[in-house]
Amino acid sequence: MFDPKMLDELARKMSDSLPQGLKDLQGDMERTFRNGLQSTFTRMDLVTREEFDVQTAVLARTREKLELMEQRVAALEAKLGIPLAAGEDLAADADGE
Repeated sequence: MFDPKMLDELARKMSDSLPQGLKDLQGDMERTFRNGLQSTFTRMDLVTREEFDVQTAVLARTREKLELMEQRVAALEAKLGIPLAAGEDLAADADGE
């Protein structure tokens, strides 16, 4: 999920910020920080930017298809003389359409 180099760098920065007296424990603290950060990020269930961008594109394509289908259904209903259902105008107004 996350770049291991980024986690290593963040853990190193955190251990570098320790007081001089604790520098002897720097290696252990760096591993502890890294494991803690990795565990926290995993629990947060985050996605990468690439995964987010892919899903955004999928959603955009899905919305386009839905809008086209809504237009086709409306055209078919108009052609068949089917009146709008009671809540359809309200739903369109609520979505800002």
